[in-house]
Formats: sequence, structure tokens, C-alpha cells
Amino acid sequence: MRCTRREPWLNLRLIFPAILLLLAFSASAHAQAPSADSTEGPLQPNTDVARVKQIDNDTIIRMARAGLDDNILIQTINLQPGHYDVTPDDLIALKNAGVSQRVIAAMQAHGTGLDIRANKPAPGGELTAQSMGLDEIGVYYKSKDGEWIPLKIERVAFKSGGTLKSLATHGIISRDMNGHIEGAKSPLKLPTGVEILIYTPQGTESTEYDFLRFREHSDSREFRTLTGGVFHSQSGAERDEIEFHPKKIAPQMYTFTVPVDIEKGEYGVLPPASAGMQGTGKIFTFSIIE
Repeated sequence: MRCTRREPWLNLRLIFPAILLLLAFSASAHAQAPSADSTEGPLQPNTDVARVKQIDNDTIIRMARAGLDDNILIQTINLQPGHYDVTPDDLIALKNAGVSQRVIAAMQAHGTGLDIRANKPAPGGELTAQSMGLDEIGVYYKSKDGEWIPLKIERVAFKSGGTLKSLATHGIISRDMNGHIEGAKSPLKLPTGVEILIYTPQGTESTEYDFLRFREHSDSREFRTLTGGVFHSQSGAERDEIEFHPKKIAPQMYTFTVPVDIEKGEYGVLPPASAGMQGTGKIFTFSIIE
């Protein structure tokens, strides 16, 4: 049987295209592969996630000292991520640094998920207790930073005095009430010219309140007034009411200014519920120190 013998160059002609294809594939792979000294490597998950800076006590103190309005601070607390330390020592430090009570309350509420609303007028510009930061019925004074702060509440003991007839009440007998307050001075010291706000119960007028100057003793304060807040219908040198004219600024809210020429001494605002009680009641007190 005859064996056919192929020429070598014919075999090369068959395998040469395959060699060229292999070389081209190798070059392409080498071009796409990163070099050993390349600064760019394969994409990896980025574990270095930028953190949003949280607001803290120091941030609020800096903002307060910069003179920013309380409304701005409260909105910042409510809207921005933050963590606030509100231990008793932290609260004292905040107050000493000049942070207002409303802002501190917003910081305390932040950790509970509650928001303290900024002091904004109601729709239509009407003032409300909420917009003025008032929490409950009472008597307040305006601080230097515009915040309404409650007057000091003290216990007053009453006893009846003499009687007299009032023409304005058609001969109904009214009794003088003698009020007694323990302690020679009110814990609250205020300057003259301070603005006072009366937030009355529903259906109560500011004219039912008495503005009083106390008679001072070494260990107590006393006053005499008429029951029912009827000072404006009668006058009496032996009683201790001071005539005042509160201005209505919103439903249940009235303001008046302590005269700049008022004498130094002990003063109070007596609500009608206490003025008509036998026994004990409450009174809002302050001292004028100038």
C-alpha cells in the first residue's frame, strides 16, 4: 500500500492562521489587563462612607452666643441630625451659657421624637398661647431675649376683714381680704419697666386680677384687698391695690408694663380664683430691685 507523504510547508500553511489568531487574542488581553504599577485597581465596594456631622450641645451654645433667634435654634434642633446631653449638669451648663428655656426644652424633646414648635404666628397673624410659648394659665414676665417666663407662684393665706357697701354693686356687702405670705422677699427679682402678661382662664377678664404692693415685714409680706377684684369700683387708702390697665393682645391674653418710676419693693398679681377664696390660695410675686 502506498503512503502519501505531505510536504512540511503545507502543514505550516494550515496552522499559521491559528497561530496568528492566538497571538492577537493574547495581545488584546494584555492591553486590557492593568499594569503592575497602575494606581487604578478593580472596583471595590467603598466602605469609607461620609458621615453627616451631628449637632450637639456645643453647637447650640455657639449659635446662641452668636445671637441667633430662638426660632432658628429650635428649627435646627427639630430638622437636623443631632445628639444632645441633657443630664442635670448639662442643663445647668446650657442655662449658664445663655441658652433659653425654650431651646433647652427642644433639646430634651429631641431624644423622645417630639418636636417643639418655633414661635410662629397663627394663620392670619393672630397670636396664640402656643405661638407665644405659653404652657398654661398664669402670669408671665418678658425676659431680655423676648421669652415669656412664669412669675414666681407663692402660697397666700386669707382672712376676712371689715365690710363696706358698694354703690356699684347695689348695696351688696363686700369684704376686705387680708392676705399673708410667708417670707420677707419674693425669690424673683425684676427691673422696672418689665412687661407682664396675664393668660386668663376661659371667660375671665384681666379686670378681675389685682396688681398689689405688699406691706413688708421681717419674715412675711401682707396686703389688703376687696373680694372679687372690684377695686376699680371703689377706692380705699387702707387697701394695697395698684391701678393698672392691661391691654388685650389676643384671646385670654393681656399685657401691661410695670411703671419705670415705681418704688422698690415687693409686688404681686392676685388671680380672681384666689381673691374670692377663704383659707389659702396662690399669688404671683416679684421684687422690684431698682
